[in-house]
Amino acid sequence: MTYRAPISDMLLSLNHGAGLKAAMEAGHYGDFDADIVAAVLEEAGKFATDVLAPLNKVGDEHGIKLSDGKVTTAPGWPDAYKRWTEGGWNAVSGPEDFGGQGLPIAINAACTEIWSAANVAFGLCPLLTASAIEALDAHGSDELKKIYLEKLVSGEWTGTMQLTEPQAGSDVGALRTRAEKQADGTYRIKGTKIFITYGEHDMTDNIVHFVLARLPDAPAGTKGISLFLVPKFMVNADGSLGQRNDIFASGVEHKLGMHASPTCTMTMGDHGGAIGFLIGEENQGMRCMFTMMNQARLGVGLEGVGVADRAYQQALSYAQERKQGRAVGKKGDGSDAIFVHPDVKRMLMRMRAQTAAARTICYATAVALDVSTRARDPKVRADAAARAALLTPMAKGYSTDIGNEVAYLGVQVHGGMGFIEETGAAQHYRDARITAIYEGTNGIQAIDLVTRKLAANGGASVWALLDELTATVKKVEASNDPAFGTTGVKLREALEALTRTSKWLLERVTSAPNEALAGATPYLQQFGSTLGGCLLASEALAAKADGNTDAARYVSLARFFAENISVQAGALERTVTESAESVAAADAVLLG
Repeated sequence: MTYRAPISDMLLSLNHGAGLKAAMEAGHYGDFDADIVAAVLEEAGKFATDVLAPLNKVGDEHGIKLSDGKVTTAPGWPDAYKRWTEGGWNAVSGPEDFGGQGLPIAINAACTEIWSAANVAFGLCPLLTASAIEALDAHGSDELKKIYLEKLVSGEWTGTMQLTEPQAGSDVGALRTRAEKQADGTYRIKGTKIFITYGEHDMTDNIVHFVLARLPDAPAGTKGISLFLVPKFMVNADGSLGQRNDIFASGVEHKLGMHASPTCTMTMGDHGGAIGFLIGEENQGMRCMFTMMNQARLGVGLEGVGVADRAYQQALSYAQERKQGRAVGKKGDGSDAIFVHPDVKRMLMRMRAQTAAARTICYATAVALDVSTRARDPKVRADAAARAALLTPMAKGYSTDIGNEVAYLGVQVHGGMGFIEETGAAQHYRDARITAIYEGTNGIQAIDLVTRKLAANGGASVWALLDELTATVKKVEASNDPAFGTTGVKLREALEALTRTSKWLLERVTSAPNEALAGATPYLQQFGSTLGGCLLASEALAAKADGNTDAARYVSLARFFAENISVQAGALERTVTESAESVAAADAVLLG
């Protein structure tokens, strides 16, 4: 089966769960036309179904090839990319001054989910270009913007993010790539970067690399890192492409998944050093790079949502077709579709509910990012920026964990055929795995949540969010709708557990940091499952209030999540608050 974007689910999530409608009513989006949202998503869904989805398996089977420093992508890839740029999809949220459509980040987030669901290896390329646009627009000189930004916004050129080196993975401060300033104001860069997504490909004439490097007299660690724009081809004064720069793909990785996405080793300095241009100020590269990384982390979270939805759609279709056994109590001959079996229904409901929760968490992050730049009131912008900062590690970490679990369940629903490549279920499982690793491992996201986001302003952002979620729970309880079952009770208990855990961690971030770090990952899981449950409940309430014909379905989905997933919050509280000593004993167990 092919992919169909779940537009009605996405619109409910975007407008109500994520708060886009309320933000527009508050005037934060100016004169933005809300009617355009559905139209954009409908067209994106058609493009994904007709162009990208059919190439998903093709890309997985063919992969990419490196020869003489040139990467050849899978059959159909360059043509699909050309159609992508001609359709204006790369420019959805790009700055209008440079040819972009200037649409909200929230709209582009929904589109990113669609691209990721249809063909995650393809969608990964424009995801990184979007991050490059963000960094260049925020920190680049006017001259560099004039030369490169319009081409990046249109998608005529693509962008990369180059941090990782063989000895410096998550520890970016350990990088060794060197940059030396030249008399003409440019920099000569020498070094090797690994795991560079779309570092080389045949879909565009030029690639604009954003490279972290260290100047000779730079301070140690992350304080001494600078960011440079390094084009594959230099650009002449008239805008045409000039000489080849000294940056080449010297190898490609053979990976578990994402076979169609070239992951390259990039070498600079074989011919005197790559010519680079400083972005921002010297030794301020990490600040500039975080502009790229935060956008990319949301994008990766949406990859998790997209792969999850594709895996769910395929598993549901298979469960309705595959006949095995009979329903309990059924008499007569013949087998029933496996969909009738309660355990299969449980797996499918878990897949559907978790995908929906992750979707709304990501969309809520995007709306907060929008408001942080679009609102007129400085306090509203500041509060929204704090909300976006708080949600980002959950958007990335929780959503990609869900992407992995849902893809896993997709294989399980298929049974033995899920383990066979021809069904495609295994590809989703393989592709999803990297999302929990790149753009900051999910363990790093959890550490960020506990040590920085929770602790910011004494936890003010967390308490503000929990107050909003509590208001939602009160509305569920006040509805007295028996269809919600014990949703209100379960969510209230989850919120109470999350509040206690947050206070416990906040006390220990400085006084007992190892205890706080030991509980970081289960805390992110607890926060995500509680937040997701409350957001789904808010969507169900909105569907009921609006007279949505599918309101009963959304109520049932919220109930399932609350009674099967949010209910784990109490156990996760105990894991966080009571397991520090057992983690501390790891050395004796593992190294004894």
